[in-house]
Parts: sequence; structure tokens; C-alpha cells
Amino acid sequence: MRWLLVLLSLWPAMAWSADVGIPAVTLTTDADGNQNYSVTIQILALMTMLTFLPAILLMMTSFTRIVIVFSILRQALGLQQTPSNQVMIGLALFLTLFIMTPVLNEVNQVAVQPYLNEELDPFGAVQAASQPFREFMMHQTRENDLNLFLRISGTPDVNTPEDIPFTVLVPAFVTSELKTAFQIGFMIFIPFLVIDLVVASVLMAMGMMMLSPVIISLPFKIMLFVMVDGWVMIVGSLVASFGL
Repeated sequence: MRWLLVLLSLWPAMAWSADVGIPAVTLTTDADGNQNYSVTIQILALMTMLTFLPAILLMMTSFTRIVIVFSILRQALGLQQTPSNQVMIGLALFLTLFIMTPVLNEVNQVAVQPYLNEELDPFGAVQAASQPFREFMMHQTRENDLNLFLRISGTPDVNTPEDIPFTVLVPAFVTSELKTAFQIGFMIFIPFLVIDLVVASVLMAMGMMMLSPVIISLPFKIMLFVMVDGWVMIVGSLVASFGL
């Protein structure tokens, strides 16, 4: 009986809300003719864009090159699980933040702050934020890779970098990053490969064919890497490869 009384007392408010309704989309037009969607739709679009953050981190920043070089370095040293994946990815993330700081500062100046000050609409802010990333990717993308994807996509001749669509620029940038990462990894691999060859030759000359060369060469490779201050050299070379 008590629930029935509560339902009867709330019935007029429920009936009024059903008649009036809540608009799903509110579209307003300002004095300049620009159309803005309601805050609810803006939040929904923002939450949807957050799902693409991992792809943006991998495809539009320096993260790909850094994590691949670290993986090749670990293979060259002969260490399967040291440093652990968590340590390598964490270091790669912080190095990515360090390298991308100028780009992020520019995004904050040209897009985030104007949007917070209501000087740009959401679509204008996204377009302004994409420009620093476009400049960064264009600086790191090889012309051959860019021409390849332009030809595959059938994109007509472009006169300026701003005419290149993101659907062409991003895969060209990732392809260039993969090539650069493998080039750096090849240069890292050579000294450790020489140590493996020397150790294997010495063991074979001594007749110790049953002893795995990896067991003997691993301490020498670690000692060499520590003596030349390898982490500083690798990190410094990676940062310098982006023109910083």
C-alpha cells in the first residue's frame, strides 16, 4: 500500500516529463553562423574519442620507435625478460612524453586554451590540435613512404602538407618509424653479435662444443653495455633521432 501511495504521488511529475520530453540533441547557432551541439553530445563525442587514445599514442607519437628499439636491445643482450615489459613500456611512455612535450605545449596554446576560453568551438579545437601533430609527423615521415600511400589511396596531387589527409599521413608516418627503428636496432645489434661470434669461435677451438656460447657471452655483453654507459647512449640517440 505504501508503494502504491508513492507511485500515485509521483504520477503527475512522470506524466509531465513524458509529455515534455528531454531533447536528445540541441543545436544552437551563434551570431557568426557557426553551429554548436549540446554539451551532452560534446561529452559523448569526447568519451568516444578517448577510446582511440591507445591508437593515437601508438600511431601518432614517438612511442613506436622507442619501444621497438628497446625490444631489439633486449634481444641483442640475450635477456628474455629483463628489463621486464612493464619497465620498458613505462620508460618508453616517459620518453614519449619528453619528446612530445613541445607538440603538446603547442596543442595547449592553439587548441585547448582557446576552447576553454570559448574562443573555438569543439570542431575548431580538434582541427587546431591536429596541426602540431601533422607537423611532427611530416618532419619524421620519409618522402618515399608518403608517395607510396598517396599513390595507393589515389589521392590527387597535393600542393601543401596541409592537403595531405590523415588517413594517408598516419600510415606513412608509422612505416617510416618502423624503418628507422629497425635501422637503429641493426646498429645496436652489431657489437653484441661480434661478441657472440668471438665466444663461439673460442669455445669451438677449445673443443667445448657442448657448452652453450650464450652462457659465456651474456656476462661479457652486459659488462660491455655497462662500461660504455649503454642506457645513456641509447636514450640520447633516440631523443636526438627526433631532432631534439
